[in-house]
Amino acid sequence: MSSVLQLLLEGERLNTGQMAQVLGLSESDIAAELKRLEEEEILLGWRPVFNPERAQETIVRAVIEVKISPERDGGFDRLAARISRFDSVESCFLMSGSYDLLVIATGYDLREVATFVSERLASVEGVLSTATHFMLRAYKEQGHLLLSPVEDSDKPAVSA
Repeated sequence: MSSVLQLLLEGERLNTGQMAQVLGLSESDIAAELKRLEEEEILLGWRPVFNPERAQETIVRAVIEVKISPERDGGFDRLAARISRFDSVESCFLMSGSYDLLVIATGYDLREVATFVSERLASVEGVLSTATHFMLRAYKEQGHLLLSPVEDSDKPAVSA
């Protein structure tokens, strides 16, 4: 794995000067590696970790279990790609177990997500069934705790 990519995945976002200092490389080497990672579509973008409770924004997220019938020549991939193209779909994963795809969908309210599932997702040819689970509250997102300091102080004491 690229040392630049590993640094990005393990830590906070750093500017090229900070990355160069940490890795012992020149800023031009870092810039060239970032450009290569983007051109080869290894690094697809930068995504901030969002805490909707602090921002007081209304964003509804749902985890949807989807059972599908794989296509003859395309298997799961073609149908998963079709589902992934919906604007409401944040993420889509092929899974092992009792369902085939795990879809994370977003909307501005429960009705918008429910309408997406019932009218768009469930009506896709090859979708056999869906089970929707609405996320009620996030406690940790992409390695970041989202608890306020008061809530975080309820941790049990560690004894030696």
